[in-house]
Amino acid sequence: MKQHYLAPLFDPASIAVIGASETEGSVGKTVFGNLLEGGYAGQLFAVNLRHPSVMGRPAVRHITQISAALDVAIITTPSRTLIDVVTECGKQGVKAIAVMSCDFVGTEQRAGQLLERLHALCKQYNMRLLGPTVFGFQRPVSKLNSGNYVGPVKPGSMALISQSSSVTSAILDWAETQDIGFSSVISLGSAVDVDVGESLDYLVSDPKTQSILLYIEDIQDARIFMSALRAAARSKPVMVLKVGRYDDPVALARTHSERLIGRDNVFDVALRRAGVLRLRSINQLFIAARVLTGNYRTRGRRLAVITNGIGAGMMAVDRARDLHIQLPRLTDSTIARLDALLPPQSSHDNPIDILGNANAGRFADTTAAVLADANVDGVLVVFTPQAGTDHLATAEAMIALRKSTDKPILLAWIGGKKVESSRKLLARHKMAHFTTPEHAVEVFYSLASWQYAQQLLLQTPGPLGEWEAPDLESARMIIDNALSHGRKALDELESKAILRAFRIPVTTTVRATTPDEAVNAAMGMGLPVVLKIDAEGVTHKTDVDGVVLGLSTLMAVATEANRMLSRARERLGDKLRGLTVQPMVTRKYGRELMVGVAHDSAFGPVISFGAGGIAVEVFNDLAVGLPPLNEYLAENLIRRTRVKNMLGEFRNQPAVDIEAVKSVLLRVSEMVCELPQIEQLDINPLIADENGVIALDARIILAPQPEKAGRYSHMAIHPYPAHLVQETRLKNGMPMTIRPIRPEDAEMITQFVERLSEETRYNRYMSTLKSLSQMQLVRFTQIDYAREMALVSTVVSGAGEIIVAVARFVVNIDSDSCEFAIVIDDQWQGKGLGVRLMERLFAAARDMGLSAVEGEVLASNSNMLGFMRRLGFEIKTHPEDEGLKWGVKKL
Repeated sequence: MKQHYLAPLFDPASIAVIGASETEGSVGKTVFGNLLEGGYAGQLFAVNLRHPSVMGRPAVRHITQISAALDVAIITTPSRTLIDVVTECGKQGVKAIAVMSCDFVGTEQRAGQLLERLHALCKQYNMRLLGPTVFGFQRPVSKLNSGNYVGPVKPGSMALISQSSSVTSAILDWAETQDIGFSSVISLGSAVDVDVGESLDYLVSDPKTQSILLYIEDIQDARIFMSALRAAARSKPVMVLKVGRYDDPVALARTHSERLIGRDNVFDVALRRAGVLRLRSINQLFIAARVLTGNYRTRGRRLAVITNGIGAGMMAVDRARDLHIQLPRLTDSTIARLDALLPPQSSHDNPIDILGNANAGRFADTTAAVLADANVDGVLVVFTPQAGTDHLATAEAMIALRKSTDKPILLAWIGGKKVESSRKLLARHKMAHFTTPEHAVEVFYSLASWQYAQQLLLQTPGPLGEWEAPDLESARMIIDNALSHGRKALDELESKAILRAFRIPVTTTVRATTPDEAVNAAMGMGLPVVLKIDAEGVTHKTDVDGVVLGLSTLMAVATEANRMLSRARERLGDKLRGLTVQPMVTRKYGRELMVGVAHDSAFGPVISFGAGGIAVEVFNDLAVGLPPLNEYLAENLIRRTRVKNMLGEFRNQPAVDIEAVKSVLLRVSEMVCELPQIEQLDINPLIADENGVIALDARIILAPQPEKAGRYSHMAIHPYPAHLVQETRLKNGMPMTIRPIRPEDAEMITQFVERLSEETRYNRYMSTLKSLSQMQLVRFTQIDYAREMALVSTVVSGAGEIIVAVARFVVNIDSDSCEFAIVIDDQWQGKGLGVRLMERLFAAARDMGLSAVEGEVLASNSNMLGFMRRLGFEIKTHPEDEGLKWGVKKL
């Protein structure tokens, strides 16, 4: 596998410490001393203006005096020296720098200007920049300790990325007491260049990292962040602690959605959609670190509690009920097994009380029986030290049981000095042990939440199947017309026209500028009707006495129209456009709902769903989700509201047509994907009953888009690119489909690779692999369409649909080019398939705004080289490997 582009920074073969020193308390002394004491195996150089040696190592005055190639320069000199030092590094060909100048203040204007100059210099010399950061970075698994931290850091399988040097140091200090190690520790500091997303991307490809902890304060690029986060979470557990959860309230909201959706709500749903677990406190982060290193998992939310003290057990039960964790009834076979194991006076329900004098054997036998129960997803064992108990023997029994099950065993060892030695034993064996039952229950809840988030991660919404396609041309015409006249707020008629273009049912609405026109409109649509004020900038019509319902006579229509227009002219002046007239919709069993869209500054469009009506902001019953949605995600959005309880049957009311409600959510999702100018939207109320749905009112707010914005550049999660699906035919006339890959293609990809000949596998993967590992399968099928593309060619055979070819590309770090690969089933080669597939791949690359496609090929693979030349690739000698050729095609 090709080396990650950040490997020279985080796993360097050579380092120069500029400002290496023996001065007590200096960053240069700490960093250089850590590198020496840690046993760094690469080339290490000291740069010091005044001293010929540092800590027994020869030193040079300037980095230009080092003849060896340098991967990283760690700069610890004062910030006033940075421009000259960084320039020297660039001229010397250094690949990356870490700025650890301790006098750097990132918030002052002067410091900001310096950051801009540093970033420009790094771009000029093609160097990556970490920081400025007080802490730096560490790679304990490679004996690389280049952090500004005094104390040992053990190697391990967990990585830590932090935006705070102080929090990083605190976590490392805590980890030392808990015997927890790290694969990498990355403190980003100001993150002028290398940020959270790129660091995550490096850790995804790092085989020595099995889990990741993130401490986040702010997100600069949500698209890169979400892309890397989703890629990481597909193969490794990821947990995030974010601070700064509360924002200032919106002073003057233009829609209900804008007022109701807080930024932290969006971040929360983004993390769930990315398949990661959000932590709420530093204490939870510490607990998560312990559980991650123990590789705990759960498949569900059903918890069994075993205790030798019913009071302590009920503490766990109460917390479980707070968190809506299921406490299942045990199966009859398990209860029968417990009857034979336990004293008659013990409780065999959940929680299971095995009595205060329970010995280690009783704990072990009971736990084993409950773990085998099909109704149980995890077990919490609560131990209290009492007469007859043996905390060490019980701990040893739990350690042995952990090796025989894939269900989580959580341990609450209540007490102090009496159980101290057994807690240390549990820690050494990486058991999930806690001092209180409540903490253990919270961890089980977190494991279940992570499992649930993983289900959300797997959702890759595709096209809306056989649904009627939207009238995009009409919708875009309405939007373009409004923006061309300098208007950002669409009126009710325009807003409903866009809903209608996306096949969302709306009420007929007619504009009237006089009472006579209102009467004529009422005559045409039939009584009773509703009159509404039509005025620019009026968000809530009821606030200005701008809605009258149920007018059942033409005289009433004329009277109310005259009254409303007279009052509105006084209050609204030139903003008044007139009135709108629409039929009075009365549905006996109708429920008022709201569907909305708001725009988050980091994550783009956000869809909201909840209870509707004039009191929408009072009840604040709202769930939010990131588009694109599919059926599963739309149903999940509905399920997370209180109003869901009113959508089913209750009392004499029939259940609403829930499919129609989901249809609106899916159509709104499609709308914000395809119409990036929609910044906000309210459909309120949306009336739902047993016969379907209808939108009574709608409001859309627009925002112009940058001229060169990509098709889906406004989205945090790239939709399935359905526009790339193509039905075509091979040379022999056989039908074939070329389409982007989907996660559900995993089994077909496995079969495809297994059918390849050894030669074809070697030419494509440059190895003799016969099958893909689970991690490779996930990596190949669950892709982020924002930064890569994989197209498959499928045909229908006797065994059903099969994949016969795959072509893919990954966008390079320059965001202007991509690296491609293609492989074709041996039996399907020579049928014109390769050219057809590559043409579609080129089109997808152009669609992303890329200017070149590149690829490396074995020099011995003459067939592939000839194929590339026919496609217009310029073939060159590979710059790093004589056994390879490098091809470039300009788009």
